[in-house]
Amino acid sequence: MTSLKDIKLFTTQTHACSYLPGEEARTLFIDPEYQVSTEFHTHLSEIGFRRSGAHMYRPHCSNCQHCVACRVVVDNFQPNKRFRRILRRNEDLSIETVDAIDTDEYYKIYANYINNRHKDGDMYPATRDQFESFLVQNCDSTLFYRVSVGGKLIAVMIADLLSNGLSAVYTYYEIEEQKRSLGNFAILWQIEEARRRGLPYVYLGYWIRDCEKMNYKLQYRPIELLLNQRWIRLT
Repeated sequence: MTSLKDIKLFTTQTHACSYLPGEEARTLFIDPEYQVSTEFHTHLSEIGFRRSGAHMYRPHCSNCQHCVACRVVVDNFQPNKRFRRILRRNEDLSIETVDAIDTDEYYKIYANYINNRHKDGDMYPATRDQFESFLVQNCDSTLFYRVSVGGKLIAVMIADLLSNGLSAVYTYYEIEEQKRSLGNFAILWQIEEARRRGLPYVYLGYWIRDCEKMNYKLQYRPIELLLNQRWIRLT
């Protein structure tokens, strides 16, 4: 199998951390020209990498190890009472796989979502170029899920299909539908989709202990955290 020793690696300049005030961050990423197979993509996910557009990356900070890769253990996951309510609340939704999300219909919801829900983030304000480089540009294993009610688009889920799971890349939705808890629903649905496909994990990106907006990830137990290059299970 291809390893990191076989390809070019790059690091960014030090920059302000997007998650922890006062901290500085650096990112390691592989050569964006390298064609990543599903097998290698899976391996990269197992050692803590994520995908954003054409880039496969992981944190590479000198004095901080707060970003911890995490993944839900699908076979052992059972939704609690709150999650069951969310699933019932969204039983009227239709979900289908689409080939692409590069139209105005998909972008308008994205722009509204970023500009209203993430004004404190580095993706604000939303632009079409940003949308296309972040989400429209995909890899061979990317799945686009269209979520609608009565034919109206209300949410989009983007996931990468790995050999051992789904990697939840991003979800965005109509902010007027916030009572549906669509962010939680998207994770619950992807867990069930992974179960349907016989896949053991759903990768949720990074958990950061001191970042309140990341704490929701630990609700999906059992979950595994990548600590000291080993996956440690929390039940």
